[in-house]
Amino acid sequence: MSFGQPLPVLMYHHISPKPGLVTCSPENFRAHMQWLAENGWKTLSTNEFTQVLATGKVPKKSVLVTFVDGYLDNWVYAHPVLKEFGQRATLFLITGWMGEGAVRPYAGQPGVPEVPTHGQAMAAAAEGKLDEAFLRWSEVEAMRDAGTFDFHSHTHTHTRWDREIADQAERDQALADDLAASRAALAARLGADSPHLCWPQGYYDAAYQRVAQATGFTHLYTTEHGVVRRDTDPARIPRLVIKDKPAPWFGGRMGLYGRPLLSALYLGLKSGKKGP
Repeated sequence: MSFGQPLPVLMYHHISPKPGLVTCSPENFRAHMQWLAENGWKTLSTNEFTQVLATGKVPKKSVLVTFVDGYLDNWVYAHPVLKEFGQRATLFLITGWMGEGAVRPYAGQPGVPEVPTHGQAMAAAAEGKLDEAFLRWSEVEAMRDAGTFDFHSHTHTHTRWDREIADQAERDQALADDLAASRAALAARLGADSPHLCWPQGYYDAAYQRVAQATGFTHLYTTEHGVVRRDTDPARIPRLVIKDKPAPWFGGRMGLYGRPLLSALYLGLKSGKKGP
């Protein structure tokens, strides 16, 4: 059990006034970000986080805030909160699901669009109505320019190739093509490809890791429960699911996650259980 200085990597999906699966309310998300700001925590950029892993020097009260998939509500509700508090998050995009068009209003502006629940977003994706639920590239670019989000890969198609193709060689090639398409899309739209990849549904195996690393990904993010320490393998970065709960709950968890001994003991006790 390691007692080195921990660095929590937080995982969010939706920030929405509509309760549901993997969803945090705008009020609670704002309370979380306000708590970090008022208690001296620094939300790292992805590049800063990469340096922490490279050097093994973990600054106290540092945190990486991550989002996955690229939902419209990340622009509508998360972006203005991060902007308000001068904070930064990392968003792993399903690059093939991003749309075209002008930026839409976000919270605090007139004409804010309605955002779907998680179930509605998945149904929209299945029906090809991606613009109803997911970001446009113009919104991605606006958030990048505002400094609220860094953008990286959650694959191009969000396909679980292990469920689609039985032959290992064919499966590896399909995954490689998917990952290459994602890196190319990020390079074309944002000016740089990405060495950071978050696995769809948290699934990976040794073959997935091998293909991803051969495609150019060096930092692989999981849904495994834990905190980052100086000896964390960049190919297996753990994250912490953050619940839709108010500031006292969030502050209590961050107080545990940020302390070397307490985090080791707490996460050790929680091993084998889901949720923070």
